[in-house]
Amino acid sequence: MSITVRFRFAALLTALACAVLAGHAVAEPRLPTSRDEIRLSYAPLVRKAAPAVVNIYTRRVVKARPSPFFNDPFFRQFFGGELGVPRDRVEKSLGSGVIVRPQGLIITNFHVIDKADEITVVLHDRRELAADIVLTDKRTDLAVLRVRADDGPLPFLSLRNSDDIEVGDLVLAIGNPFGVGQTVTSGIVSALARAAKGVSDFSFFIQTDAAINPGNSGGALVTMDGRLVGINSAIYSRSGGSMGIGFAIPANMVARIIEGALKGARVVRPWFGATGQSVTSDLAASLGMRRPVGALVSEIHPRGPAAKARLRVGDVVLAVNGREVESARALRFRIATLPVGGVASLTVWRQGREITLRLPLRAAAEDPPRDVSRLKGAHPLAGSQVANLSPALAEELSLDPMQRGVIVLGVARRSAARQIGLRPGDIVLGISGRKIDSVATLKKVLRRRTDRWALSVRRDGKVLSVVIEG
Repeated sequence: MSITVRFRFAALLTALACAVLAGHAVAEPRLPTSRDEIRLSYAPLVRKAAPAVVNIYTRRVVKARPSPFFNDPFFRQFFGGELGVPRDRVEKSLGSGVIVRPQGLIITNFHVIDKADEITVVLHDRRELAADIVLTDKRTDLAVLRVRADDGPLPFLSLRNSDDIEVGDLVLAIGNPFGVGQTVTSGIVSALARAAKGVSDFSFFIQTDAAINPGNSGGALVTMDGRLVGINSAIYSRSGGSMGIGFAIPANMVARIIEGALKGARVVRPWFGATGQSVTSDLAASLGMRRPVGALVSEIHPRGPAAKARLRVGDVVLAVNGREVESARALRFRIATLPVGGVASLTVWRQGREITLRLPLRAAAEDPPRDVSRLKGAHPLAGSQVANLSPALAEELSLDPMQRGVIVLGVARRSAARQIGLRPGDIVLGISGRKIDSVATLKKVLRRRTDRWALSVRRDGKVLSVVIEG
């Protein structure tokens, strides 16, 4: 009896479904008669966000070199005085930017305005304004510009906490691809904490499938509440066009650059004072961890914030202020996005259990003082500019802040230092058996008269040695 009832009920449902489908089949298609009938439209969001996104055009004059035959009388006799006259070449490029303050403060990518002689900003209403550079930060590939409008405040976008977004969130990318004019594309957040080599020192990006193309750099990645969550910066492409993999610098990093622009046009980041490596599966197993996550501390500066927090070699940093640290790269990003001053909470794995430490958020120390000096005299390093390598200088030069010693900042053309192959970035380790630990020590050693110099330098992690006679 129960089987019969179930069969009749199923038959009734099938009949109702067929009736509904039949009714839809015969209904005449029609256009929507009201906005409420349009299920999805980004138009209200675009109207709010697009006026704050600008186009950026740059101009750079490249000096041409004269022909090698310019001063040759033979060639000048036949070709006249125009032979080899250098002609300047003008390079133009384009990109995008976002107004982040009503007074005309604009954030964009560093590579958009790098080496530009003139920068022109075109507003949403087609007004063209000259822009001044307020701050550049090559390490994050970000720059801040300022324009001045005479008719009051400009439309701007507020920043959203980029740590609050999730994979799958809807986003819009707004910019000026290929110079065709302002364009809006839509997509989702495809991934978080993505790495993109060669883009910035803090390789920690929001990945999106919203179409991003050349010219979109510096444009806005906007969430559905109309706030700026990232600055579009790079794409993965084999053709030069969008392939659905775009990268944006998170708004939390952007906020630190804007703060630096407002506080004196200088970026000051907290210094961790330690280095480490990402935890692998093997390391996690050996440390008694359930999964490979965090950054294993391998070296600690004796006078750095990590030392003051009582961090130890062998500790694993799992989280910063409650935000999980997936890798050593993520740890660098988390620390860099915090403001200087105050204290950060570190969740640390130590000897099989979690503990909490308090990390003071301080800028890298200028210890020892850099003592920038240009070397002169009758020795192989003449013509080079050197300095004491401190954590602060190492941060500025994107070097390992644990390195110490004397670093070469520059080498003059046609100098003795250039002739022996010395390069900027070389770290002088020793001369003729004497360890070089400071600029003062280096100068003292170079004052000695000798016909033979044995020089050791560190370059790209390798130690190079050379003997100079005479």
